[in-house]
Amino acid sequence: MVGSTRDREVKQDRLARVRTAAGGPLVLTSHEAVSWYLDGVRTHVSLAGPPVLAVRVEDAGDILFVAANEADRQIAEELLPADAERIVRVPWQTPPAEAALAAGPGIPESVVAAELRAARASLLPGERDRYRALGRDAAEVLTDVLSRATPDDTEQSVAASVAAGLVARGIDPLVILVAGVSRLAFRHPLPTGALLSERAMIVVCGRRHGLIANITRWVGADAEDERILAVERAFLDASVPGRPLAEVFAAGTAGYAAHGFDADEWQRHHQGGPTGYAGRDPRATPATTDALAEWQAFAWNPTAPGVKVEDTLLRTPEGWEVLTVDERWPTIVVDGLDRPVALPYA
Repeated sequence: MVGSTRDREVKQDRLARVRTAAGGPLVLTSHEAVSWYLDGVRTHVSLAGPPVLAVRVEDAGDILFVAANEADRQIAEELLPADAERIVRVPWQTPPAEAALAAGPGIPESVVAAELRAARASLLPGERDRYRALGRDAAEVLTDVLSRATPDDTEQSVAASVAAGLVARGIDPLVILVAGVSRLAFRHPLPTGALLSERAMIVVCGRRHGLIANITRWVGADAEDERILAVERAFLDASVPGRPLAEVFAAGTAGYAAHGFDADEWQRHHQGGPTGYAGRDPRATPATTDALAEWQAFAWNPTAPGVKVEDTLLRTPEGWEVLTVDERWPTIVVDGLDRPVALPYA
């Protein structure tokens, strides 16, 4: 278990304000909300399945509804000791979310989705430390694998090595994308038997303790196009605490035309946004109005044909801290920030 009683108290205080405004108990049912509130518990069995527990957050305290066949493991390995005293064991055939909502009047998570995003936006010190460790581990896995890669490797063999490296460090491989040179036109290239050839892109979203590290790396020939890093910088410069996300999105996407890309390039792929307990929390669009926060994590991923950049960064009071960092990876400095370039084949 990684949680702390003090962090839970802070999160309880944040949700008390949400409950007061909503007018009743809250029922947390998503992976991101439950794992955040319980400070990093593993909420899944199948990565594609629903959470195995749900939480009712009430004035009298939290009540955890846990699948009966998962409860002992959750108590032994995931939950704070005090949580064991507030568990309702749910028969395996009943979804915990359904049991939590049926236990009495309560506000479904979907009704206060924006308020919950705001509550978890500013990461606590323990969360930041866990995120730093996760980002470093994810970046090191990619360095380890890609420093051994050759043009004759297949996308699937590289994906398998990346997955093995992540799992060995306790990281759930939520997304692994690999595109050799023949498939770089695809923005979400699920791995195939195609060869990497002279240039390849690898994308990873890895989760540990509920937090998700998002990272893109290139291996082989360098595109020699620093313009995409300038577009990323436009997003970063605009990401000021207190600013509405839609304004940040507009400023960032304007960077495409400003740096010689098609002005509509942003229409062809999502641009990322805040991250943390969800891959994007939320994904930025022209209509997302969430206000940004200090100590919030971001993963902007501007992309154009043949180029893309993506890291997980933390917005600190002093500026930007790159979390997905490995000093072995080649970088260039863009406005005082080390940014990745392609790793040549050995």
